[in-house]
Amino acid sequence: MLTRIYLGLVLLVAMPAWSQVEPSATGPPPSSDEAMQTPPPVSGQSYPTETGSEARSNYLRAGLNIQTAFDNNVEREPTGEPIGDVIYSIASSFALDQSTSRTHRMFSYSPGFTLYEPTSALNSQAQNATVGYQYLLSPHTRISVQDSFVQTSNVFDQPYGGVSGSTLSPTQEVEAPFAEQRSNLASGQLSNQFSRNGMIGAGGTYSIFDYPNSAQATGLANSNSYGGSAFYNRRLSSTQYIGVNYQSSKMTSSSTSGDSVTQVNTISCFYTLYLEHSLSLSVSSGPQHFDVTEAPLPASASWTPAVTASMGWQRSRTNLAASYSRTVSGTGGLVGAFQSESANANASWQFARIWTAGSTASYTTQKNVIPVFSLSNQGGHTISGAVSVQHPISEHFSAGFGYALFHQRYGVAAVTSDDQRAYISISYQFTRPLGR
Repeated sequence: MLTRIYLGLVLLVAMPAWSQVEPSATGPPPSSDEAMQTPPPVSGQSYPTETGSEARSNYLRAGLNIQTAFDNNVEREPTGEPIGDVIYSIASSFALDQSTSRTHRMFSYSPGFTLYEPTSALNSQAQNATVGYQYLLSPHTRISVQDSFVQTSNVFDQPYGGVSGSTLSPTQEVEAPFAEQRSNLASGQLSNQFSRNGMIGAGGTYSIFDYPNSAQATGLANSNSYGGSAFYNRRLSSTQYIGVNYQSSKMTSSSTSGDSVTQVNTISCFYTLYLEHSLSLSVSSGPQHFDVTEAPLPASASWTPAVTASMGWQRSRTNLAASYSRTVSGTGGLVGAFQSESANANASWQFARIWTAGSTASYTTQKNVIPVFSLSNQGGHTISGAVSVQHPISEHFSAGFGYALFHQRYGVAAVTSDDQRAYISISYQFTRPLGR
C-alpha cells in the first residue's frame, strides 16, 4: 500500500503541463531554458564535503586503507576505570561515479575488519554501501533514488554523512559505542520545473535501524520508519528562492522495555539566498504536529514549532557547511518521541598543494516530549568531533593522522560513553577516469 501511495505522488508531480509564465519582476528574467535549483531545505542532499580542487566526477576508484589507533575507553574495569586499546583496522573500497547529459550513476562499497588489543572480544567486521541514480525524464523533470546500508560496531568507523540543510534528513540515532548495529535508508524524489520560475516535487523515505545482538544494547530499541513529502519551490530572482514543504513520517520502535509509535506532520516555509555561486544560506520554519502512542499509556498529541537553518560555502581550496535544527521526531535506538536540537559543522582546507586539513563537529540534545511516560528514556545529549590531516606520498599513496572524540549521556547504560581516539593511516588509491 505504501508503495502505491508514493507512486501516486510521483505520477501527480509528472502531470503538469509544460507551460511558461511571464518573467519575474524582481530582476533580469532568466533564460527560458535555464534550470531552477532545488534549494537545500527540500533537496534531501548534504552539502559537498570536498574542496573545489578535490571534487570530481566520471571515475572508477579502488583503494585500501590501513589504520592504527588508540582508544582510551573501549570498556570499563569493575572499579570503573576505563580500558584503553590499540586498534588495527583494514578496509578496502570501490567507487563508481558516472555522468551523462541525462543520467548520474553512483555506487560505493567499503568492507573492513577491526582488531582490538588486548580486548579481542570486540573484534568485528564492518561494511557500508551506497547506490544512487538520477535521471532527467525531460529537460525540466528529474527523478532520483538512493539507498545506503551501514553495518558497524564502532561509532568512529561510521561513514560521515555530511551536513544537510534539508528538513528531509533522516531521524537522529542514539549510538551504543561498541554494539553491532545495522541501518538502511532508502529514498526517492521526483521534481518538475513546470514553468520558468516554478517547481514542484514529491518523495518518500524508508529506514531501518537494528541491533542484531540485544545483549550488547540493553535498553535500546530497534526501529523502522517511513515517510512522504511534497514541496512547491518558487524562484524570485536568480539568487532567491522561496517555497512551502509538507512532510509526514511514522516511526515504530520496539524494545524489551516497551514499544512506541510516533507520527509527525510538518508544514514549513523556506527561503534560500545564493549570495554567489559558492555560498548559500537557507532557513525553514513552520508548525509541527506529533502523535505518540506508547503502550499501555494513552496516546498523546501536541503542536510545536520546527526550525532548520543552514549554510554552505565552497571555494577552490576551502569548504565549510553548518546547520541547526529544532524538531520533534522518533529517535533510532530509543522508545518514544523526542524534541531534538542539533548543530553540525564540517570544514576542509587545502592549506598547501599537498596538505589538506579537515574537521567535523556535532552537538545534539534530546528531551522526551511526554516526560510522564515511565517506559521512556527522558533524553540526553551527544557531542562528537574530529580533526584530521591528509598528505599524499606519491601518485597512489597517502598518509593521514587525526583525533576524534565522542561523548554521550542518556538514561541507558549501554550508550553512556566518553571516548577519545588518535590514529595514523596509510592509504592506497587507484583512480581511472571514465569518458562521458
